[in-house]
Amino acid sequence: MADNKKEWYVLRAISGKEAKVKEVLDAAIKNTDLGNYVSQVLIPTEKVYTTRNGKKVLKERNLYSGYVFIEACLTGEVIYELRNTTNVIDFLRGRSKSSLPEPLRESEVMRMLGAADDLRTPQEDTSQEYIVGESVKVNFGPFSGFSGVIREVNADRKKIKVEVKIFGRPTDLELENSQVERI
Repeated sequence: MADNKKEWYVLRAISGKEAKVKEVLDAAIKNTDLGNYVSQVLIPTEKVYTTRNGKKVLKERNLYSGYVFIEACLTGEVIYELRNTTNVIDFLRGRSKSSLPEPLRESEVMRMLGAADDLRTPQEDTSQEYIVGESVKVNFGPFSGFSGVIREVNADRKKIKVEVKIFGRPTDLELENSQVERI
């Protein structure tokens, strides 16, 4: 085993069962000699804030649904062991049925590991893009309950300018995307 170096491979798993596959493989690495050949099992995730019932909720979401990344040395029965793990479909490999699993390129591994590190910090859910002229209601902060119209959107800073009427006079508020919701 000393002459074979470990490389990163991708296992295709049943979507939604990635954590179960990781759990089973981690147990096998710890309790059997599979640990001599497989060093890491990774499921890249990102933490995302979503708004549910007016409250911010931190949620973890898989970056690559249906895929589990492993660092392994594929010799002997290791391919068979990994392929026949519960909820694993097969390795990601070439088109022909007889082709061997293909390792990830170094650049792909660095990008994946870098992306996994970058995404540990929580981010806002980007599915809520606001448009100038859209009506919104403030749901968080001192102006909670006020309704207004979006005058400016700053997507980089995730902030919007909303014009609300306070005592009958239009007033601009600069708010975060998470502080408002569509009407």
